[in-house]
Amino acid sequence: MKNSEINGLSLEDLKEKIKSEEEVLLRLKFAHGISPIENPMKIRTSKKLIARLKTSFNAKSAKA
Repeated sequence: MKNSEINGLSLEDLKEKIKSEEEVLLRLKFAHGISPIENPMKIRTSKKLIARLKTSFNAKSAKA
């Protein structure tokens, strides 16, 4: 997800997207703990996406 797409989301959409991405990250971590996943870089990209979403959420909530 690009930053331009993230900036186009509303506060409610950002909340939902953060929750869903955190669930995805949790599943990836569990799957990687049980047996190595095919592409472990997915964990890193998922963390970075969550960080970008939270940063955008905090910036928008500060303006409101």
